[in-house]
Amino acid sequence: MHAAIAIVIAFGLLTAGAATAQAPPAVIAVPAELRELAEEAGFNGRLVADRRIAIVARVGGTLHEVGFRFGETVAEGQVLFRIDPRPFAALVQEARGALRAAEAARDLARLERDRQAELLARQSAAQAAVDAAEATLEVREGDVMRAESALERAEINLSYTEIAAPFSGRISTTDVSPGAVIGPEAGVLATLIQLDPLHVEFPVPTAVLRDYLDRVDAGTASKEAAVTLVLANGSTYGLPGTIDFIDSAVAGVTDSVTVRARFDNPEGQLLDGELVRVNLTLAAPQSEIAVPARAVQRDIQGSFVLVVGDGETVEQRRVSVGRSAEGLAVIADGLSPGERVITEGINKVRPGITVDAAAPADG
Repeated sequence: MHAAIAIVIAFGLLTAGAATAQAPPAVIAVPAELRELAEEAGFNGRLVADRRIAIVARVGGTLHEVGFRFGETVAEGQVLFRIDPRPFAALVQEARGALRAAEAARDLARLERDRQAELLARQSAAQAAVDAAEATLEVREGDVMRAESALERAEINLSYTEIAAPFSGRISTTDVSPGAVIGPEAGVLATLIQLDPLHVEFPVPTAVLRDYLDRVDAGTASKEAAVTLVLANGSTYGLPGTIDFIDSAVAGVTDSVTVRARFDNPEGQLLDGELVRVNLTLAAPQSEIAVPARAVQRDIQGSFVLVVGDGETVEQRRVSVGRSAEGLAVIADGLSPGERVITEGINKVRPGITVDAAAPADG
């Protein structure tokens, strides 16, 4: 009885094993497709403000007003700090009075010079008297010039009591408050940074740049490469940029060239000094054969894919991969559109066997 049961069990196992051996392995295969793909390259870069200034008081006095809130965006011409103007206004009035006195003395000296010249013409005065009057007039003219300069200097110092923003931008915090005595010796009161536009600077390997410029000359790449930014959180900045500078010198340590691109930043979303990923679209989209990058395998002979051919038989196909784009491998040679390549289950198959190939669930 036990022997019969054992024979039945053994027969069942052999039958199941035979059935299993006969079942072809299941794989996922996708057709090679012609896709409109733009050629792209990515680089690490840093955002740099074009204009950054340290705001320092040009004259000393009591601070009357701070005209901004810390960290806000200020407009060009907006008064940021106002120093007590009264002492400087008094100096302006004093300089105006000195100028009027100098002008009066000059006018009197001119009259005297003219009188002496008339007397000389009537031979009633000596030439020496005319020369002395002329010299006095010159001295008085010099006094007027000095008085005018003193008035201009006083008016300039008065204007320095209002510190206005020379351009629109974001302003930092300040450590001074109304009532404090400030001046040039107080150092930096705040920092103003222009955030619109911003530039991103990024190094490009010399070989990559040379290849791109050669292709521009050959007409196979666009000189106006489109530039996009990927921010630190992985989001893509909504406005495109334009390349406006390529350095003329190579950095010897990294064998790279600094490239700069300009980005409008009207909402202030981009920040000075921020690290970003720069993506360049080097050429206009063109129709190319592409397969998922995971379908491409490599060995010591190079790249290959596993193709599901006639009769669902697996064939190893050597391919030449031109580049990667959008998670796809662009095939320069070795595949034709429509040929199916295995993307999942590769480790279960080998060339020459039959497989059960299915399309991806989402396609």
